Amino acid sequence: MSEAPIKNRTRGMGEIVEVAGKQTELAPFGRTLAELGHERPEIVGLTADMGRYSDILPFRDAHPDRFFNVGMAEQNLMMMAAGLSKVGKIAFCTTYSVFITRRAYDFVAIACAHSKANVKIFAGMPGLVNGYGATHQATEDLNMMRGIADLAVIDPCDAIELKQVVRAAADIPGTVYVRNLRGKVPVELGDDYRFTFGKGQVLRAGDGRVGIIATGYMSARALDACRATAAEGHDPSVLHLSTIKPFDAAAVLSFARDHERLIVAENHKTTGGLTTLVIEALYESGLHRPMTRISLADSFFECGSQEYLEAKYGVDLPAFEAAIRQDPASAGAPT
Repeated sequence: MSEAPIKNRTRGMGEIVEVAGKQTELAPFGRTLAELGHERPEIVGLTADMGRYSDILPFRDAHPDRFFNVGMAEQNLMMMAAGLSKVGKIAFCTTYSVFITRRAYDFVAIACAHSKANVKIFAGMPGLVNGYGATHQATEDLNMMRGIADLAVIDPCDAIELKQVVRAAADIPGTVYVRNLRGKVPVELGDDYRFTFGKGQVLRAGDGRVGIIATGYMSARALDACRATAAEGHDPSVLHLSTIKPFDAAAVLSFARDHERLIVAENHKTTGGLTTLVIEALYESGLHRPMTRISLADSFFECGSQEYLEAKYGVDLPAFEAAIRQDPASAGAPT
């Protein structure tokens, strides 16, 4: 007798799972990079023994002579990528976010960004996407990477934007850090969506009472929350900021002026990421708006399924719905 499937279980490493109720695309990063490799012979792909888990294998299969697995050595990964850029290559690198930021930070800063090396880092499993606990959860990577000069930082929303970011990254000068989405990646944005480096985009225009500012897949969750609360008379707007650095402060200020209160959402710690950038932009302009934060506490997090962790730490869909329904008089305290 077979056992019933366990709901919301922690996934096995590299396991590809269905996303309930969502249209998805399989490995949009690797498939797009493989296509781009046919168009751009100067592109090379590298990984630190994370080919299967970063979705770069389609590139390896299409261009085996331009693919390098350096083994479990993230510092070597960044040094090799920087060296290849010196001879005219565009080096796309993959591993987990946490390994890049904690093990190879100095090499990203000096060998790559300081040298303006043409290196594109697609860092997998950011934030609470990984269920393996504090050793594998890169919940502070936006804070760390935006602190490096001459480094672009991008947090795509879905499969559509990720594919566009892959192509855009090849033409962005210097070093780029992208929070990679892997496996079966949801399709959330419309076919008319166009990623523009360094620019925020309003995905939904509401009635001006509540404005949601979000990045990464939290922007898609914000759209879900808008739909879920529409029948109750709520009509929020959504500003999507996929480029964290350079940051589009002008878009934030324009959006904030048009709304009575704000919700800021990110798959990252409250400190140092999108929330901090929004607060800085508002403060420096002298603009005040009541704000509710949907982000992670400044702590380490336990192991567990993504669904369990997001619910426990208050960044799931019900958290968005509660923030939208919040009494305006009580908004403004950190959450």
